[in-house]
Amino acid sequence: MIQTVTTTPFTDQKPGTSGLRKKVRVFAQPHYAENFIQSVFDSLEGFEGETLVVGGDGRYLNREVIQSVLKMAAANGFGRVLVGQGGILSTPAASHLIRSSGAFGGLILSASHNPGGPDEDFGIKYNIGNGGPAPEKVTDAIAARSLVIDRYKIFDAADVDIDSPGTRQLGDMVVEVVDPVAAYADLMESLFDFAAIKTMITGGFTLAFDSMSAVTGPYATEIFERRLGAPSGTVMNGTPLPDFGHHHPDPNLVHAKDLYDRLMAADAPDFGAASDGDGDRNLIIGRHCYVTPSDSLAVLAANAHLAPGYAAGLKGIARSMPTSGAADRVAEKLGIPLYETPTGWKFFGNLLDAGMATICGEESAGTGSDHVREKDGIWAVLLWLNILAARKQSVAAIMADHWAIHGRNYYARHDYEAIAKEKADALMVALRNKLDALPGTSNSGGTIGSADDFAYSDPTDQSVSRHQGIRILFDDGSRVVFRLSGTGTEGATLRVYIERYVGPDGNLAMETADALAPLIAAAQEIADIRGFTGMDSPSVIT
Repeated sequence: MIQTVTTTPFTDQKPGTSGLRKKVRVFAQPHYAENFIQSVFDSLEGFEGETLVVGGDGRYLNREVIQSVLKMAAANGFGRVLVGQGGILSTPAASHLIRSSGAFGGLILSASHNPGGPDEDFGIKYNIGNGGPAPEKVTDAIAARSLVIDRYKIFDAADVDIDSPGTRQLGDMVVEVVDPVAAYADLMESLFDFAAIKTMITGGFTLAFDSMSAVTGPYATEIFERRLGAPSGTVMNGTPLPDFGHHHPDPNLVHAKDLYDRLMAADAPDFGAASDGDGDRNLIIGRHCYVTPSDSLAVLAANAHLAPGYAAGLKGIARSMPTSGAADRVAEKLGIPLYETPTGWKFFGNLLDAGMATICGEESAGTGSDHVREKDGIWAVLLWLNILAARKQSVAAIMADHWAIHGRNYYARHDYEAIAKEKADALMVALRNKLDALPGTSNSGGTIGSADDFAYSDPTDQSVSRHQGIRILFDDGSRVVFRLSGTGTEGATLRVYIERYVGPDGNLAMETADALAPLIAAAQEIADIRGFTGMDSPSVIT
């Protein structure tokens, strides 16, 4: 029986760059999750009898909210829901399932790289029929609806068994519990030369993959250990846990320090990698060689033709504005377009759908291609392995060769986390107010050539996105970028991106901190970060 439940709006349900993220205790409030789910459904048209994909990263509250989604989808008229067994679906696997099943869209339950547990984070995002995150016109409609919603519809029934494969009925709607791994693993095998990678591994190549007790464990075990023949134990922390084993599932040098230390040891494996809470980010480390996400994007683009799925070459490369210009130099050498977009994978979706780009990446460890409409951590690892198998070189040797051809973009991101929102907003307002006066002035970083508040005009539909980050561009090609992140759940996070380019004939062997020291000082001088936030140093440096 369908119930109509009277409710009142919550004022904090505007989705960010990738859905709605809040603390578990916020989502656990009566009607909170249901209000948002109904706001999504009320913002869509034409889904009567259609298919919805549902799954998540297994974090705390995942199973409970999936039950609400199933019952509300039945009450609102969906004809079928595909749900990952046990409620599990990595974000890229969900994107693939939406696309391959012809689904109307999907709800992905995750807060991505944010921690999980009863006192930590939860999230919901809606992906459209192309498998990618909802565009701004949809998220804006969801936000508007959430402010006036007065009722939601839900099917009154017992919880659905989501642990046993097969189909069951919920009112007039079919619920199909599907293997969350097999179809995705098959897709990966169609793109990459598994035989060559397996030969490399059985020949003595060693690797370590840290799933961070998050969603990629089952995927990594199936692909790396079963299909590619890596020894048991190659996949570390491979069981998804509701609290991620108290790990912070963000694959960076702070939260994956154990993996980093292992790759820097005297007896390090040849290759190390990690992925995040929902499986869409990646960390790449060779033996004694950390690869920045921006450099990884550039190397993958330059060598993608070595993998069967990309043997025909790339149509274009897209990167988010804060990502370093390393990929720009690859695009120039390949003679293909380079697109600079705002942060958020949804901006890449239009370019991929239009056939204008093949590989995309963000500095926040997200890389992917036109095989799905999300970033994809395991995909990036497999492309690296395919390149290593084809070139028969170490990660360090490949990086050295790349810089010798293209030059090196020394790059770092400084995160100032959990700042009071009013202080973060005041810092950004002060920066915007001084933009016109900055060009021609000098500081520790050199002379400023230009300064702007980045705006993006989408070449596929001419939509414009403004206020996407403040760019300070120096005469020598260096830059500092300031941006407030939308992925946190408490306070605000100020991200400061610092970049210096050195050509192939310059010093390519500097320590990153030394190369960037003048620009780090310049960022403080320009923005008075200490004065506005009270913080003497960043929370995280990557």
